[in-house]
Amino acid sequence: MKIWEWKTIRNDQEIYYYNASRNFIPEEFAGQLFEMIQEEKERKNKRGIVFLCIGTDRSTGDSLGPLIGYKLKEKRLERVEILGTLERPVHAMNLETYQAILKFQYPDHVVVAVDASVGNIEHIGYVTLGKGSLKPGLGVSKELKAVGDIFITGIVGSCGSFDPLMLQSIRLSVVMRMADCISRSIYLVEKLWENASLL
Repeated sequence: MKIWEWKTIRNDQEIYYYNASRNFIPEEFAGQLFEMIQEEKERKNKRGIVFLCIGTDRSTGDSLGPLIGYKLKEKRLERVEILGTLERPVHAMNLETYQAILKFQYPDHVVVAVDASVGNIEHIGYVTLGKGSLKPGLGVSKELKAVGDIFITGIVGSCGSFDPLMLQSIRLSVVMRMADCISRSIYLVEKLWENASLL
C-alpha cells in the first residue's frame, strides 16, 4: 500500500508529499500523522495535542489554516485542542500572543502547526507532512518565529513570486480541496486514538 506520493529529506527532516487532487487517501495520511504524534509524545513526554491553524480569512490563498480550524471545531473533537478558526484566526499580527498561550497553557502538548505554503509549481495542490517546526510568512517575505513540533502545509501557489497579492488570486477550490483532505484526516486520527484506548 502506497502511503505517500513521495518524500524528500530537507535539513534532516523527512517531508511526505500527498496529492490532494488525485488519489488522496485520508486513512493513509491519518496513519502517518498518528505515528508522528505518538512518537513526539513519547520522545518529549507530552500528554496532549494542539492543532495550531495559521492564516487569515482575508486572503484566499492564506485561508487554509482557518478553514481547517473551522472544520475541526464543527466536528467537536474531544481529544485535541484547536487554535485558529475563521472566527478567531491566528496570523502574523497575533502569532506571538498565541505562541505565549501555547507556552503557558499547553506546555505538555505536542503542537501540530497547519499553514498554507508556496512551493514548486508542479507541487501546487499537494499537502506536506513532516516533523519539526515551520516558519509562517515565508511565502510573503515575512519573518515570523518558527512554531510547532510537527507541521502540515498545503501548497497553494508557486514560490516564483513572493508578491503578497499572489495569495489573493489563488482559486478557492484548490484551498477547499486541501482543507477537506486535511480536516478529514485529523478527524480520523481522533478515531485512531479512540480505538487505541479500547485495546
